[in-house]
Amino acid sequence: MMMMIPSDTVFGVFLVSQLCIGVLGNSLLFVLYAFIFLVKPHLKKYIDSIVTQLLFANILTILFTMVPDILSTLGVRQFLDDVGCQTVLFSYRVTRGVSICTTSLLSAFQAITISPSNSKWAWLKFKFPTCMYPLLLIFWVINMLIYIHTIETVTARSSFTLVGRGYVHAYCQTRQFGNRNKGTFISAILIHDLVFVLLMICTSLYMVSLLYRHRRRAHYVHSTCISSQSSPEHKATRTILLLVGCFVFLYFSYNCLTLYSFYASHKIPRLEGLTLSCCYPTICPFLLIKSNRIVSKFTSFFSMKLTGSPRTFDV
Repeated sequence: MMMMIPSDTVFGVFLVSQLCIGVLGNSLLFVLYAFIFLVKPHLKKYIDSIVTQLLFANILTILFTMVPDILSTLGVRQFLDDVGCQTVLFSYRVTRGVSICTTSLLSAFQAITISPSNSKWAWLKFKFPTCMYPLLLIFWVINMLIYIHTIETVTARSSFTLVGRGYVHAYCQTRQFGNRNKGTFISAILIHDLVFVLLMICTSLYMVSLLYRHRRRAHYVHSTCISSQSSPEHKATRTILLLVGCFVFLYFSYNCLTLYSFYASHKIPRLEGLTLSCCYPTICPFLLIKSNRIVSKFTSFFSMKLTGSPRTFDV
């Protein structure tokens, strides 16, 4: 007779698998960039720093979100106290916000980089590198200031059968706080997310439009005997569409799920454990790996070391 595997075990294995895949994928790319920065610093580009911060924020988001969910699913009780809940949820919110901001900056940087020299955005090509590092730091500061309110509104769960309105985490829940503070806090979050999501969508669509027009012009310039293999522009377009499409879909899906969970009178444990917020950080590195020059450079370097070939990196 076949043994039935408990649903909690199956769900726990699913969460552990997502955690491992997400952390390993982001860590792999992060280590590759660190390798290039330390061993071949002359190959470093400005966009590499943006991608590195995105990968770092993704790793922290996955860890702060999924570790408590996994332990809760596996039956661990009272893992976090009030201070632990405040630390974990504040860190998760900050790193998730930084991930959104950095994704927007990455999209904007790419759009500015490929814009024509006669474009009205061309002047930003020279200004952007000087303000990029301050922007990366400002993203952390802005999100810390916005989500500092989380510390005073979160407490450890006293019961695992909660009902009523409110945010519920694996081990944490929201306290009741004044309507004025609540409105200000929610408005700040909505404005923050809306600004950066719209910026990312607009710059990505602008970039896709530029690449599409360039590809159409190239189609008429080159001969018909050119290889049918996908051009770099076409690969970049597909990567951008996939990255932006996945982000937008998962972002709005997560927010719809959060709103439903917040206003539902009866909390559904499985619904609380669906960490859609970690889907984008998990998928992101694999979309970047697909058309990332850093991977080919890393592979070329170790191929040279193993085979003794005199090949070097292409700048």
